[in-house]
Amino acid sequence: MIAKIKLLSLIAFLTISCNRKDLQNEKKPNIVFVLVDDLGWKDLGIYGSEFYETPNLDQFTSESVMFTNAYSASPVCSPTRASIMTGKYPSRVGITDWIPGLDPKDRKLLGPQDLNELPLQEVTIAEVLKRNNYKTFFAGKWHLGDSGYFPEQQGFDLNFGGHHMGQPPGGYYSPYNNPKLKDGPDGEYLTDRLTNESIKFIEENSENPFFVYLSYYSVHTPIEANKKYVGKFREKLKTLKNSKIEKLKEHNGSTVQNQVNPEYASMVYSLDKNFGRLISKLKKLDLYDNTIIVFTSDNGGLSTLSLNANAPTSIKPLRAGKGWCYEGGIRVPLLIKQQGKSKKVISDFPVVSMDFFPTLLELACLDNIPIENIDGKSLVPLLNGENQIDREAIFWHFPHYHGSMWTPGSAIRKGKWKLVEFYETGEIEL
Repeated sequence: MIAKIKLLSLIAFLTISCNRKDLQNEKKPNIVFVLVDDLGWKDLGIYGSEFYETPNLDQFTSESVMFTNAYSASPVCSPTRASIMTGKYPSRVGITDWIPGLDPKDRKLLGPQDLNELPLQEVTIAEVLKRNNYKTFFAGKWHLGDSGYFPEQQGFDLNFGGHHMGQPPGGYYSPYNNPKLKDGPDGEYLTDRLTNESIKFIEENSENPFFVYLSYYSVHTPIEANKKYVGKFREKLKTLKNSKIEKLKEHNGSTVQNQVNPEYASMVYSLDKNFGRLISKLKKLDLYDNTIIVFTSDNGGLSTLSLNANAPTSIKPLRAGKGWCYEGGIRVPLLIKQQGKSKKVISDFPVVSMDFFPTLLELACLDNIPIENIDGKSLVPLLNGENQIDREAIFWHFPHYHGSMWTPGSAIRKGKWKLVEFYETGEIEL
């Protein structure tokens, strides 16, 4: 029954006139979508970090489009992930908080009744690609529902590690205590393992068009250093003029103002190393030129917590961090390389998570794109060097309390202006 409903929802479609004649007759491009959990806008060297090191990603920017005003659809994970899968605003899907959410008992306002899973009736990017003969693969954090709503029920042929939890249940070292991922050797690091599984899938499906969704659990808490690299950053910390955490009060919380956490730095470095391994494998298999690659984060970095807590990273000069509708909570790094193009381009135009859905389908030159209630806009014009796309505004609706000390509110950005509203007080900031 669910399959019939999804099929009917595809009846309304937009026929794209594919101008890429090379794609009409040749193999469809592969797609590798890399999503990092809680990676801040300033956590990459190319985005301004001086303490963290990301040489592979920095190099990748020379062959991709770097977006300076890319946004997550939400300041927390599950809503953004729903928007990526569907091309819709989180509120349209019915998921506006991380699943299952946790509102304090003494809250002044009641939040909406959110869904605890991505509805099976929603048409996902994986399902569209699978119907067009793509092999589909998921590895890592899912956080869009429990049993019956896992990646394999939402269009993925294989699922390694994706289940209902938003952080690794057993931490970052095997044994993982993950019902969807077999334990590896003692001491195996989760980020390495997810990359290994992705590379294995690519090797086994190199003759077919594939969609790899590599959704790292890192750098979400618990902050567990990669033991191979943490010493490097502990030594580097000693060379800083100021190695002590600096904080700034933010409403009832505080925001870290400097990057001085060597454990977190080792996790970022590990991500970069694994991204480099992925790129190297694509090149070795002669797949790189025909592969669309996206690298981004599901929300801003964790820089804002209670007054007495120390968050692991800083996104300064952006304000606040994960959980907040200020820039630090929703602006994210975004790098996109389309097939057949390897040129550095910088785009300052505002883009958002639900844009990936129509963008990837257009780049893949598919004939039928579902358009029923799709909120995302194709980024292909920006990827091809244009300065803007047809977009009036971007909205964020986060009517929930969050451990970062955020209270219910929403935000809108239109052009160079942004408005934030807090529901408890009615306060409006422009």
